[in-house]
Amino acid sequence: MALPPQELGQSIPADTAHAVSVSLPTWKACVGYEEGEDWVLSKMKQAYPRFYIHNSIQAFVGNIVSQYGNSDETAMLFPSTSSATRCVEFIMEQSSKSYLQGRTVTEKGKNIRSVELVFKGENFNCSRNKSAVTMIVAVLFPTLYYAIAKMFWQHSGEGVSSRRAEFYHKAFEEGHLISRDDLRRQTDLPTRVGKGPRRYQRGGSVDLDRQDSRSRHTSDSDFRASDQKDYAQFVEERFGRNLDLSLAATAKVAIRRRIAGVLIADLELDESIGLPADPMHSRKVPGFSVDDVYLFPAGMNAIFSTHRIMLSVRGVLESISYGFPYIDTLKVLEKWGPGCLFYGHGSSIELDDLEKRCKAGQRFLAFFCEFPGNPLLRCPDLHRVRSLADQYDFAVVIDETIGNIMNVHLLPSADVVVSSLTKIFSGDSNVMGGSAVLNPQGRYYKLLKKAFASEYEDNFWAEDAVFMERNSRDFIPRIDRINANAEAICKVLHESPHSRLYVFSQAIANVNKIIVKEVYYPKYGKTRRFYDMFRSPNGGYGGLFSVTFHSTSAAVTFFDAIEIAKGPSLGTNFTLCSPYTLLAHYGELDWAASFGVEADLIRISVGLEDKDDLIARVKRVLAVMDIAQVCI
Repeated sequence: MALPPQELGQSIPADTAHAVSVSLPTWKACVGYEEGEDWVLSKMKQAYPRFYIHNSIQAFVGNIVSQYGNSDETAMLFPSTSSATRCVEFIMEQSSKSYLQGRTVTEKGKNIRSVELVFKGENFNCSRNKSAVTMIVAVLFPTLYYAIAKMFWQHSGEGVSSRRAEFYHKAFEEGHLISRDDLRRQTDLPTRVGKGPRRYQRGGSVDLDRQDSRSRHTSDSDFRASDQKDYAQFVEERFGRNLDLSLAATAKVAIRRRIAGVLIADLELDESIGLPADPMHSRKVPGFSVDDVYLFPAGMNAIFSTHRIMLSVRGVLESISYGFPYIDTLKVLEKWGPGCLFYGHGSSIELDDLEKRCKAGQRFLAFFCEFPGNPLLRCPDLHRVRSLADQYDFAVVIDETIGNIMNVHLLPSADVVVSSLTKIFSGDSNVMGGSAVLNPQGRYYKLLKKAFASEYEDNFWAEDAVFMERNSRDFIPRIDRINANAEAICKVLHESPHSRLYVFSQAIANVNKIIVKEVYYPKYGKTRRFYDMFRSPNGGYGGLFSVTFHSTSAAVTFFDAIEIAKGPSLGTNFTLCSPYTLLAHYGELDWAASFGVEADLIRISVGLEDKDDLIARVKRVLAVMDIAQVCI
């Protein structure tokens, strides 16, 4: 059975602490969310993490600001000093532009600072939970900069995950965290023996597997040992009873092997790691290995980081965004670096224009595209793109999230393939993640490999990695079933007596019977030939499609009446529906429409439910619409 619509503001699935979707069960609720109406926002328990800062993160921010900030300040949390620094730089840069009209120049960029919170025993050589021994960095700033900081959070995907925030918040509340500045000040104080305040000196180490310090002496070194033991005990109590974080590093290896296509078995972690590579499903690029796969805390962070490293490797050049993209990809290309050339129609005419510009001597950093695109499910002519890239010296970065690694084989045509693991790779809608895969045969491979070696940070939180690994064990059979379900539903809509195609093909005089205007799915689109060129031998056409209607009232009726879960995100194990354009482009609906993305477009991500049940639900809605005569 399909997951029914949930109560407004409820997580999807219901009562899931770290869910990445939220229920917006009616068209009116979606509009209310975009308008910031209290009757919607007051009921929101959580939402997509890059758009809505999780309640656990907000609670931690409140405590940090209380201790380190002022009443007119707030903060954003990041997993590393470098990611926090990029946030500070972004706020400083953007605050000098038009976001703060009416503010004086001296006010702009004032009082923006970062506070590094580390464990009092931060230098542990912690073999069991090494991935937990890191830091969390708060960027504090006046609240007037919040919109800018939130922009960075959304576009970059650099912010901390809710699980990481929960871990550090608990440590903060129990007194295990200290600001690095305070730690340095305490370290610089002269050593004193006796029952004085604890000293926290750098250089000490302890292994969490050897917590046998039982001395009751009160010397300075004993206090440090006590801190270390307290921290070790905290980690064990936080995770030991329900989640063994010692598996985190192994889990990341398993995830990377699955992304590489060499691990396809649905096995327990300890069994799967020793399994030999599966040559039938590997990326099939000479020289490729698991070492060419990099993990990120979010799909957008994979894109953001790839673009940032491209700029460092190839110089400050304009990028190309081809096809109507996911909104944040375009924003990243526009706001970081010298901007981008946007070809929003994804047409051959636009490729002609690109070739003309290249012939005239214009140089580009990289060509960014999705395969297929979201939400129109159109595909670029990758053979031509690859040819142009080789001839005119620019990189090709392909987002394979929608197509996914089992349906399409894209690496030979790309320099980098990126993906959101949050979607179908996970499926359970309860963890974020992303990946970037380098092509060892690419022109820039050596440069990129060197840059990744020096600039890449593994900020994928250990607990998130464990959940992602568990979720992804059965992703291959899930993809097969979802492919079949989506294709069957699209066939019903495409061939329905209520579709434009059916009415015109049957020469039916009463065009007022038309309800379904267009079904966007790779199998039925004008760019199917481009998709089929890269479709795997056993690959399908994916689990995502979009549908449009001949009137807003028809779209509203369909969305409100269909008996499935409704909210943002895609690639979930359950079928999920959203008025995509409304949620993604509410402030720029006319702009989206100029590229063929209609304001009333509805996007459906198909899940694992019984195929006949899903088809029956779609047919019931069409029957309701027919009776209500919500057609042209």
